[in-house]
Amino acid sequence: MRILLFIATNLAVLFIANITLSLLGFNSIMAANGIDLDLQALLVFCAVFGVSGSLISLFISKWMAKRAMGVQLITEPKNSSEKWLFKEVQKLAEQAGIGMPEVGIFESEQSNAFATGWNRNNALVAVSTGLLSRFERDEVKAVLAHEIGHVANGDMITLTLIQGVINTFVMFFSRVIGHTVDRVIFKTERGHGMGYYITTIIAELVLAVLASIIVMWFSRWREFRADAAGAKLAGTNSMINALARLKAEQEQPSDMPASIAAFGIRDGGLKQGLMKLFMTHPPLEERIAALKNARQ
Repeated sequence: MRILLFIATNLAVLFIANITLSLLGFNSIMAANGIDLDLQALLVFCAVFGVSGSLISLFISKWMAKRAMGVQLITEPKNSSEKWLFKEVQKLAEQAGIGMPEVGIFESEQSNAFATGWNRNNALVAVSTGLLSRFERDEVKAVLAHEIGHVANGDMITLTLIQGVINTFVMFFSRVIGHTVDRVIFKTERGHGMGYYITTIIAELVLAVLASIIVMWFSRWREFRADAAGAKLAGTNSMINALARLKAEQEQPSDMPASIAAFGIRDGGLKQGLMKLFMTHPPLEERIAALKNARQ
């Protein structure tokens, strides 16, 4: 259902964008200035490539995460710790109304965990050896509940939807800018000259950086939602205690790849100024404060 929603949403965005360009008379304006570019065809082209890239990354997310982090799946628990972990994930998944995720452990001294997967009923939840060895069990449960919250909220597919739309418009506008500069400034009459390729590359880089601010904002917002889900499933005090424990350890930089870190539990420490706009996670102090305020 969420995949169908993803496709339907992107088609709707494409349709609305097409109508908007027509109503604003972009084709007529460009033709009047000697800029020969079929905006509708370009928009469809960019949507196909922008959305398909996001979908591919979503479908292989579990496979990539397992390889990148060296996740060892728990199929037959080997000890009491693995047995407890497996059963807790099973209980939380039932409470959240989702299918049983794959459960795994990865080697890392850092306290961390992540969830990924293309489907809320076909996900992966993995925790680090460091988290298992240092956290109290009620805190580990809260971390697991946070990750189950990500899965239940459909954060993976929603982030992919947003990324697909953004990819489409970054590709589209960078090529419109490149084509316009090539025709108007470099006076290329047919085909594309070097001005087009250089301008397109620069425009795509700049637009991608600006667009990532939107993606990062959503990423931070969904962390608050996952914390709230974790508090509901495991208890507010346990969720607050787990975040406080993570805060005490946040001096260590995360060793997760960026694509996986976005679905982890910990943040990368405080950032100042404009760097705050590019954080995947809100500061832990803000997350703890939000949970305390919700409890009041």
